[in-house]
Amino acid sequence: MRCPFCRNSESRVVDSREVEEGQAIRRRRSCSGCGRRFTTVEEAVLAVVKRSGVTEPFSRDKVVKGVRRACQGRPVDEDAFHLLAQRVEESIRSTGCAEIPSHEVGLAILRPLRDLDEVAYLRFASVYRSFSSVEDFEKEIAGLRTTRGEDEAAGNS
Repeated sequence: MRCPFCRNSESRVVDSREVEEGQAIRRRRSCSGCGRRFTTVEEAVLAVVKRSGVTEPFSRDKVVKGVRRACQGRPVDEDAFHLLAQRVEESIRSTGCAEIPSHEVGLAILRPLRDLDEVAYLRFASVYRSFSSVEDFEKEIAGLRTTRGEDEAAGNS
């Protein structure tokens, strides 16, 4: 870590603490060269492994973009997109894996999207799961009805 003031490469850690619910570490450092203090934040990089084998950093913006497309024309506000993307990232990070297949990201999107808007969920699921027939839609709709009935019976409506 280089000092942002004098570019010296040696510093000592004065204080460390977890931030963002343990997702990052904030370190207060003192430069061995000029003696000035500065703060660094260390965060674990979450990588997504695509079908082609290419790895790229997880992007909430990509989640928002995909969900926004599925919700086009639906009564869903912008804040809901960002909240859903945050829930997806938290869900993925909770697995403890540094790399996650893109397929798992799609699965992590489905549940909160179903809770947000069932029509958007069907749109997303139809592309994500490659629906090829009306029967695929009927099966998914039947599953939604079953889940909704279970939620209502449990008092979660």
